[in-house]
Amino acid sequence: MDSPARLKVVGIDVSKDSLAASHLAQGTGQHMETENNQAGFRQLVKQCGADSLYVMEATGIYYLQLAYYLHGQGAQVVVVNPLIIKRYIQMHLGKGKSDKKDAQWIRRYGEQNQVPCWQPDERLIVECRQLEQVIEQLIKQKTMVINSLEALKLQPVTSQLATKSLRQTLKVLEKQVKQLEARLLDSREKAFAREIELLSSIPGIGKKTAGMLLLFAGGFRDVDNYRQLIAKAGLYPREYTSGSSVRGKVRITKMGGGLIRGKLFMCSFSAKRSNAACKALYERLVAKGKNGKLALIAVCNKLLKQAFAIVKPSIPYRPDFATVST
Repeated sequence: MDSPARLKVVGIDVSKDSLAASHLAQGTGQHMETENNQAGFRQLVKQCGADSLYVMEATGIYYLQLAYYLHGQGAQVVVVNPLIIKRYIQMHLGKGKSDKKDAQWIRRYGEQNQVPCWQPDERLIVECRQLEQVIEQLIKQKTMVINSLEALKLQPVTSQLATKSLRQTLKVLEKQVKQLEARLLDSREKAFAREIELLSSIPGIGKKTAGMLLLFAGGFRDVDNYRQLIAKAGLYPREYTSGSSVRGKVRITKMGGGLIRGKLFMCSFSAKRSNAACKALYERLVAKGKNGKLALIAVCNKLLKQAFAIVKPSIPYRPDFATVST
């Protein structure tokens, strides 16, 4: 397979209904626009070739069908975090914004940077992620129904029909969540049996969190170090200071991984008591005057660091991890 650096690069700006593509032909910039559907994909490959490197942003779900199609045609595909492209444009003082300009910037980024090629996830992993998303949506609906029932109770006049309807809806939602959670648990066990066993050996991480983390990180297959895992979860601290006068609060990036971030934060309460390394870290930060929430976020990062150190070499947690993982 050719190195991506030697291939013609095609930058694609993807939206819900259309594709804007930029590539070079005999040193001259070429632009084309087509629909974001199978006919448009065929037109794109016909003009740019299956032996090109196609670079696009991870724009929600809109890029997925195109990425799968191009991969199926034997083309090399790169999917980039939109924030990286945004920073790249800012760094080069890019002005103005249009689909055409965005496609050009994406192409230039692909031409100037060594970028890892995208690979589609296994079908079972994709299905698990969809189940996870639907479960979260149903849980939110449950919360809305419960709040509506509580609101009815506070009113001086309450419709029995309205109350009955809400209770029936709540019962259906609870049944659906229970069924989907059982299916998700079974599917995650099939996909990551050994890895779940390893991760749940870490004090503070249970089997459910282990399964969620593995699903989120794709089994850690595309993660080269624990820093990438922390960044992917949006748990990197972001400091805002300048000289002696600007002293903003330290915040986390909160980019991506909202679901796993919330789950890890809940796990941090247990980990700061039962996990030797996390306990030492939490107590050290609090003793230095750091607030509790910041210390708990640091515990989340420690858990991710331990998770990476355990899954990659396939070794279970050890009580002396406080020294070997620091």
